[in-house]
Amino acid sequence: MGKKIKVSVIGATGAVGQVFMWMLADHPWFEVSYVTASAARVGQKYASTVHWVLPFEMPENIRDLDVREFNFEAMKDAGVKIVFSALPAAVASEAEPQLRANGFCVFSNAAAMRYDSDVPILIPETNLDQLDLVRNQGYPQTGCVVTNANCVTTGLAMALAPLRQFGIKTISVNSYQSVSGAGYPGLSSFDITDNCIPFIKGEEEKIEKEIKKILSINPDVYAYTVRVPVMFGHLETVWLDLEQDVNVEDIIQAWADFKVVTELPSTPELPVVYSAEDTFPQPKYAFWGNPKGMVVYTGRVKKKNGRIGFVLLVNNIVKGAAGGSIQNAEAFVERFGLR
Repeated sequence: MGKKIKVSVIGATGAVGQVFMWMLADHPWFEVSYVTASAARVGQKYASTVHWVLPFEMPENIRDLDVREFNFEAMKDAGVKIVFSALPAAVASEAEPQLRANGFCVFSNAAAMRYDSDVPILIPETNLDQLDLVRNQGYPQTGCVVTNANCVTTGLAMALAPLRQFGIKTISVNSYQSVSGAGYPGLSSFDITDNCIPFIKGEEEKIEKEIKKILSINPDVYAYTVRVPVMFGHLETVWLDLEQDVNVEDIIQAWADFKVVTELPSTPELPVVYSAEDTFPQPKYAFWGNPKGMVVYTGRVKKKNGRIGFVLLVNNIVKGAAGGSIQNAEAFVERFGLR
């Protein structure tokens, strides 16, 4: 390929924004050319204004990037074609349509436009064909918006995609969600230390709505979401009612057979990895895999009274957030021949 595609990260200093910056620092297709954050940070070097929360060192080549104002013309002058959005939903609901109208292709972690009928909720391994919805937005005559799913939904959809062949009638899911999912600065330590909070506003409704759109299925979905005092990684326990009478071995084999259909830089060769160890998976494995944090881990598969149960782990800020958006942009670039 020729030169890298110039991209912008907006909202670059939050937890999800940091993952964007880390994953894009040495990306083979994309080059970070424009970085935005809150107005108080404008004019500062990225490393001097960000409170780095990721469990490894900040890449050298993003440290001295200037934080700039959110300005369409300046972004165009910088050659930006693709925008990665780590904005809060309330801000994104105003900014992302404007970015699209100004010709940018936006890959968003925000929920602001996620439920618009012409906006894909994309997970490339599961529903790549939904990318064609961007034509209904006017692309390529205009820009476009592509969203990723809620972080819990992402892990669930990855584990369920290979199981659609068995007919999914009912999904019961309980999530145990890390504090990084609340963003930075997030929850008060007084609220979460030595505690679990059995309610996360809007999460259960997102799961119930999104899993149907992503997988093109229509099961009954029952969800509880719990905030737990771990830093990274969302653990989920799942029970399924299936149309077919399958055994545990069928489920494990379906995951093993779930291979990538297109080679993208941020897509693991095996997107779902199962282990028979009794204590697997755990949140401390959230940054395992290659690329780090992009693999969904499953374990503890069992069958009881005709139902199938299992446990899964998804890295909420990588595969479930920024990494998912980068993977979506890669799929977009590949599908529409922009390389």
